[in-house]
Amino acid sequence: MTDPTLSDRTCLVTGGSRGIGRAIAIELGRRGATVVVNYRSSEAAAHEVADRIDEADGDGRGFPAQADVADFDAVEEMRTGVHEAVGDLDVVVTNAGINVDRTFDDMTVADWNRVIDVSLHGAFNTTKVFYDDIRSADEGRLITVSSVIGKQGNVGQANYAAAKSGLFGFTRSLALELAEWGSTANCVAPGFTRTSMVEGIPGEIKERIRSDVPLERFAEPEEIAGLVRYLASRESSYITGEVIDINGGVDL
Repeated sequence: MTDPTLSDRTCLVTGGSRGIGRAIAIELGRRGATVVVNYRSSEAAAHEVADRIDEADGDGRGFPAQADVADFDAVEEMRTGVHEAVGDLDVVVTNAGINVDRTFDDMTVADWNRVIDVSLHGAFNTTKVFYDDIRSADEGRLITVSSVIGKQGNVGQANYAAAKSGLFGFTRSLALELAEWGSTANCVAPGFTRTSMVEGIPGEIKERIRSDVPLERFAEPEEIAGLVRYLASRESSYITGEVIDINGGVDL
C-alpha cells in the first residue's frame, strides 16, 4: 500500500541502510517522500533501500548518500551532493548510532568516544549542516532517535546511555529555537527493537529483557517507523519538544 501523505517532503535518514533507519526510510518513501538514505559503509544495503523506494507503487524516490556522521567535514560534503540531487530538505531524521558495550571498569576512552561521536556528535553534525534547511522549510522537522536506555541506563552501556540521554536536551533546546520559524523538533525513544543489535544479545539475557516488557515482546522496526512518519507529516505540526516513548509499556 502506498499513500501520498508525504509527497511534498524531502527527507534525510542517517543510518538509513539497516535496522530502524531502514524501516524509517522505506516508510517515508512509501508515503510519497523523497528520501536520502545515508550510510557509512553499508553501500549495497543503502542502494537496496533506495531501489525499494523507487520501485514501490507510489511517488517516493530514494537516493543513497555516503558519509560518516561522526565526521563534520564528511557531512558537509554530503550536503553538497544532497542539494544537487534533491534540493533542500524538509525533514531530518538523526538515527545513526552504534554501541560498544563494556562495563565501566573495562570501558576505554576509545570505546566512550566512538559511541559519543556517532550517536551524539553525529546528531549535532547532521543537524548543524542541515539546520538552515529545517529552519527555512515550510514546517520543517527535526526528529532524533534515542532509546529507552537513555532514560533507564543499562549495565555495560554507560557510553550509549550518555549519548542517547544527551539527545533529549538537545532536541528540546532546538524545539524552542525552531519554534520561531514554525518548525518542530521531537525525539523518539524506542525500547528494545528486533534489529541486529538486539538479535545479537545472548538468548538468556534476551529472554530476561523480553519478560520485563509488559507487552511481552520486542518492537518491530516498522512500528518505530510509523511514529517517525507521523512526526514528519504536517499532521504533527503542534507537537514539539517531546520525547516520545515507544517501548511496550516499560515505564508503566
